Formats: sequence, structure tokens, C-alpha cells
Amino acid sequence: MKIDGVFSGGGVKAFAFIGALEVIEEKNLKFERVAGTSAGSILAAFIAAGYSIEEIKQLLEKLDLKDFLDPPSLTNLIPGSKWFFLYFQLGLNKGDKFERWVYNQLAKRNIYTFGDIKNGYLKVVVSDLSLGKLVVIPDDLERVYGIKANEFPVARAIRMSAGFPYFFMPKKVFGKNKVKSIIVDGGLLSNFPIWVLESETNIRKRPILGLKLSDSPEQSHPNTIKNALDMLHALFSTMKQAHDSRYITKSEKANIIFIPVKDVQTTNFMITEEVKKKLIQNGREHAEEFLKSWST
Repeated sequence: MKIDGVFSGGGVKAFAFIGALEVIEEKNLKFERVAGTSAGSILAAFIAAGYSIEEIKQLLEKLDLKDFLDPPSLTNLIPGSKWFFLYFQLGLNKGDKFERWVYNQLAKRNIYTFGDIKNGYLKVVVSDLSLGKLVVIPDDLERVYGIKANEFPVARAIRMSAGFPYFFMPKKVFGKNKVKSIIVDGGLLSNFPIWVLESETNIRKRPILGLKLSDSPEQSHPNTIKNALDMLHALFSTMKQAHDSRYITKSEKANIIFIPVKDVQTTNFMITEEVKKKLIQNGREHAEEFLKSWST
């Protein structure tokens, strides 16, 4: 049966998606349209490009996440200079290696721009800090920036959506009247954009299945705030979850596979092969349990 899919952000925790996707395939469910934020946008793009679940698994299992770490070369000569780049360039890593890797994988399927993907079959969420708004690529490109959607590189959109603040340097987009926008991780404003595949009439052609790397809203725990760093973490957490939690509570919980991941940091690019396997198994277990009773 054909379904639409939405993938949340979660950084390296996204290895759990692999296990869930394997189960979804075993249940003879096939994705048509897909959408995602941050790490979820990577999975969505590969599915939209025609990769099978097994091929995606092989791509990610062979991947050495440390290869994505690309601080400016000057930091190797002057270690303390990384704080200079953090202050003026707003991030520790350029993100060029990550974008190049995504570009190369998509190129193997002849996917370069959104013009190479069936219209409406891939949507990527980013956060525009300059304009103070959430942007859906490719839908909003022409309206917000005057950029033709069919000419915009898919790999660049993924790099923008996965641009975790301070870890990666933000990408810049020059829009109408040459106004510069600073673009960061889509999860800052909507970490789980299940709403993005809804039509204006709320009439669905296919069931929508969401995969979210967290507990359900009812099972989430309050933030413990004892100092300024705790408050900063809580600020980011609240911004990422508040919009989506409200929407999930009202309408979509019955169509979401919640995959809680404990003790794995979003940007821990040093995770071991053992941790990756545990994440994959965790995804399998939660998907199997959910799909036992999912009603389409």
C-alpha cells in the first residue's frame, strides 16, 4: 500500500529510522510523498530519489560521521581560533563535506535540483533567522526569495535543514532585493513537520505515517533548570517541540511511530558501531509494536 511519510530531526539518532523503515517495508508499505526536518530530511531525500531501504541502510552503515567534521583549516594551526570562527562565522564546522556527500549520493540517481523530483514529492523544512520564519523548500522559494524552485539544489536544502546551530555554520540565501537570509536547522521551528503534507482541504490521497525520534507528548519530561546553561538547553528544546507538540496532541498521534532515544547526543559524530546497531534495533522494535495496530 502507498503512504506518505514525515521524518523528524534528531541528528545521529536518525540511525533508528533504518530499523523502522525495514519494518515498514516488510509490511508492504511504500512511500510516495515524503517530508523531513534536519536528519529526517536526509532520509526523505534518499527515498524521494528512489533509493531502496536496503540501499539507504548500506549508505549509512558505511558512513563515518567524523568525515563530516570540517572546521576551517586555520583551526589546526591555531587551536584557539575556532572560537573566532564561532563568533564571526556562527559555527564550528563549514558543513561543505556533508553537503558534498549528500550531493554525490543523489547524483547517483540523477537527482540534482528539485526539478528532478516529481512535483510535491519532497518537502524540506528550514529556519530563516533573518526573516524570523519557517520556510518549506521548494514550496516557499519563489514567494519568499524569488528563487525558482526547479533550479534549487536538493543537497543544499538538506544541508540547510541539518545546519544545527553553532555546530555547523549557517547557510546564506540572497533573496528579493539582494536581502541576505541566515538559514539554520529546520528543527529550530518545526522538528516534526507532519503538517506539511496536509492539503488545504485536509483531504488525503494516502495515509500519512510519521516517524519521530522522541516520546509522545504525554510521556515527555519537564526540563530541569538550575543554571544558565540548563535554561539555554531548555530554550532550544522548547522552540523545537512546542509547535509540533500542540499539533500532534490535537490530531495526529495515532499516525506517528514514536522512537524515544536515550543517552545519545544529537551531534555526537563519534558514536560507535555498537551504538548504531542499538539505534537500528530500537527503531525496529518501536515500529513493529506500532504497526501491529495501525489502522490506515
